[in-house]
Parts: sequence; C-alpha cells; structure tokens
Amino acid sequence: MSGSDIPPRLSGRAEGTTYNLLFVCSGNTCRSPMAEAITRSLLRERGWKHVDVASAGTGAVTGSSASPEAVVVARERGLELDGHTSQPLTPELIGWADLVLVMGPSHMYAVRELGGAEKVSLVTAFVDGDGHAEPVADPFGGDEELYREAFAQIEEAVASLLERLEPILAP
Repeated sequence: MSGSDIPPRLSGRAEGTTYNLLFVCSGNTCRSPMAEAITRSLLRERGWKHVDVASAGTGAVTGSSASPEAVVVARERGLELDGHTSQPLTPELIGWADLVLVMGPSHMYAVRELGGAEKVSLVTAFVDGDGHAEPVADPFGGDEELYREAFAQIEEAVASLLERLEPILAP
C-alpha cells in the first residue's frame, strides 16, 4: 500500500482532527475493529470530534469483513461492524497515527519494525490494577463468549486510555 492508497480520511488530518489513534491486531477482523467501534462510540459520548480512529492488522487481507461473532457481540452493545473492511498495517498508517495501540507483543514488534517504536503501546497499558498491560486474547475461531470477553477487556482499556488522554485532548 503506497501513501496514495491510504483512504482519503487517513491521508492527513481530517478537517478539525488533531489526534489520530490506530488499533492493531492480527487479521483486523475482530479485536481491532471492535476497539475502533468502541472508541468511536466513546469519543461521540465525550464530544471529541477532533480525534480520528482507524484499525489495521499485521497479517490482514485487504477487504475482509469483520468476523460474524464480532459483528454479533458489537451489535449486542449497540455498535455496528457491518461496514468494516480489513486493511494491512503499513508504514503510512503508522505515520498517520499519533498513538498505535496493539493487542499483544507480536503486534508491538510489527509496529516497531515498521518505524513506529516511539508511538506504540499495548492497549491495556492504560488500565490501572487488574488487567494492566495484559494482552487481549485473540477470540478468532472461538465462540461468542470469547468475543464478549475480548470486547469487555478492550472496552475497559479504551475507557482507561481516554481518561488518561483527557487532560491533553479534551476540547
């Protein structure tokens, strides 16, 4: 993917956007799309229109849909993943992002290899107490209950992340 292949909304700062978050997992069909949807919802609740969100996968195939289980679990929480299409992690996406949030150590390594060492963190690094810096288990191939567990862990992590970012990002 070249810089010209980045979706127009990711080719720079969208009008009024001042901060860009990128969530990364393996296939960009369950964990990172759920994180993206959760974050968009929480940003709307906070009225933070100046923050943009995207997701990608270290082994993603371009254009795959979100996994059916992720769609069901997100829908249970009032979020939609029906329109999600996967995209591979690229240096251009890392360049676009101000902060790259990964689900596990292998994703962190991939981001570092693509030049994003100074901006990558486990998504759970912002959680205080239990769950701090714990990888988010990959539910792919599992039942909906595994997806619910991953969703809950990601939701807690994203809420903690936004609380930590509030002093610098609150409008």
